Amino acid sequence: MKALRIAALLFVIFVPAFGQNYTIQQYLNIKSASSPSFSPDGREMAYLTNVTGTAQVWSTVISSPKPRQLTNYEDNIGFVKWLGDGSGIIFGKAKGGDENTQFYWMKPDGSGVRPLTNAPTVRHNFGEVSGDGRYIFYASNKRNRTFFDIYSMDIVSGVEKLLFQQDGSNSVAAVNSDGSILIVSRSSVEFSLDNDLYLVDTKIGKDQLLTPHKDATQYGGVSFLPDGKSLVLGSDEGREFFTLANLRLKNAANSGDWSDGNRELRFIDGVTNDVSNITMADSPSTVAFATNREGFSELWLQPIETGGKPLVTFFTGKLQKISLPGQGVVGGMTIDRGESKLAFSFSSPKSSGEIWVYDFETKKLKQITKSDQAGIDPKTFVAPELIKYKSFDGREIPAWYYKPKDIYGFVMMGPIGKQRDGSPSTFRPTRKPPGDPVIVSVHGGPEGQSRPGFNPLFQYYLSRGYAVLDLNVRGSTGFGKTYTHLDDVEKREDSVKDLAYSVEWLKTKGGADPKKIAVMGGSYGGYMTMAAITLYPELWAAAVNTVGIVNWETFLQNTSGYRRRQREVEYGRLDKDIEFLRRISPIRKIGQIKTPLFVIHGKNDPRVPYTEAEQVVTALKKRGATVEYKLYNDEGHGISKLKNRLDLYPLVADFLDKYMK
Repeated sequence: MKALRIAALLFVIFVPAFGQNYTIQQYLNIKSASSPSFSPDGREMAYLTNVTGTAQVWSTVISSPKPRQLTNYEDNIGFVKWLGDGSGIIFGKAKGGDENTQFYWMKPDGSGVRPLTNAPTVRHNFGEVSGDGRYIFYASNKRNRTFFDIYSMDIVSGVEKLLFQQDGSNSVAAVNSDGSILIVSRSSVEFSLDNDLYLVDTKIGKDQLLTPHKDATQYGGVSFLPDGKSLVLGSDEGREFFTLANLRLKNAANSGDWSDGNRELRFIDGVTNDVSNITMADSPSTVAFATNREGFSELWLQPIETGGKPLVTFFTGKLQKISLPGQGVVGGMTIDRGESKLAFSFSSPKSSGEIWVYDFETKKLKQITKSDQAGIDPKTFVAPELIKYKSFDGREIPAWYYKPKDIYGFVMMGPIGKQRDGSPSTFRPTRKPPGDPVIVSVHGGPEGQSRPGFNPLFQYYLSRGYAVLDLNVRGSTGFGKTYTHLDDVEKREDSVKDLAYSVEWLKTKGGADPKKIAVMGGSYGGYMTMAAITLYPELWAAAVNTVGIVNWETFLQNTSGYRRRQREVEYGRLDKDIEFLRRISPIRKIGQIKTPLFVIHGKNDPRVPYTEAEQVVTALKKRGATVEYKLYNDEGHGISKLKNRLDLYPLVADFLDKYMK
């Protein structure tokens, strides 16, 4: 009784609580799956998942999923493909993030692994596998590290054959049924996001341009139809968005004549957003593809009409839309050989990447993988709002705004049961600070797009009370060709202005604390971060630069040879734009930095050499500025290994808390 009287006199106060107090280690341990590949009979599937801390090959029976691990390496597996004859599985991996991918073969149970390539300083870009499972087709820069030629390899004997040699950035876009005809994609040296397709007859060594055009145009997602006389592909030729199309011979009787006068490119009607993940079976009656509607994926099936002939004459019938598990992002699509199932990966802001299968007969979806969520309740995850704000020229800039949930608890006024005046006890919310601390995130590329997939770090920051604004500044893809090219070369810093103008929106409409706004980004987003804190130092409370560019001159001089020509068409050429490149380099404005900065890099980065990080860290330390630095010897262009992420991101979280709270 005495204890009850004491309890009645107590005041109960709930102080601000941050979600469920999940640790950053838990968020980093959330797993995901991607890259499905069917066995020839469609009964099994190989795929990639990061259960062990790096992406490895696993397999499962589709009817009753029971995952089996097939590989176990320290480095990530880059791709996996089941061979058409069922004899084995091939996969690729690089060492320590250096991106020099080597190919391997193994039996379907994971045994008997043997290398198909063994050239650690050479990069191999996988293309296709022949229908009979005997040959692989790929690009390699073994002849010259600046250029990629096209090869085939007999998987059984290991014999490699050069099929096409040219001083350019070439890749395998498609292979016909017997491997005699290739479609080769060659990147432009005139424009960014521009390429051509060439038809290559491997028997006589002849190539023919299929896609003459004047302005920046993309062609991709290419597949041969069974007779080899028609192609299904995507393109933005003469239009704003990348759309499903059919490149066909006008006179099919003359099957070897792919001249300008005997071919035509026809587009599907009714698709007004970028198309991706175009996929078909070996003997298709349907094309599957995804569209990108302001970041969210929509999944479609398009019937093919042949008119009774072994040649696609037109796309026909109504598009069939497949209902997805929610609003999110589709990736890694494939159709089984019997055209009975479509597999794809799917992630959303509230669910990590999982593999799903759509049954063509039952028209039902089935979830194949169920990844560990590390003990975190998915109901605590936050979905963003798509917002648009006006930049310096009145152009609207799209962004995803993640707001933290109401993390503030309640205070009970008075003793339990009744107040001192005899009235019932009441609750009121604890007083919320005047604004949220906000992290502004900028994607890399710059030809990329922030989309509403799952981001465990965003979810951790949200659980700690931070809001996150994930930008798609001009130069981003997904919003039309015009928008993508608004930051080319001399317009580079217009995108940085977009970044600065996001702060005004945050202060006036986003509920932000103007003194607690941070900026972060990786790769090109790292450059944007450095540009932001040199051009607009007064806006930022903290900054995090991951594998970012700080000196355009040294970046272009030291990036991998095959990348320099590709990047110069986007950023500017060393031989004619050197003064401009120097002028926009953040390293040249290092004295303007007042923002505490955290710099992160991988020592094996072949894209942005780690010397970019060393430059800015050395310069800031000489000036006595606030800078922290982490360099990982076994990483490349980003920090991907779980052991390193577990080491790094608690430090980043502490850094943000120190300067933002």
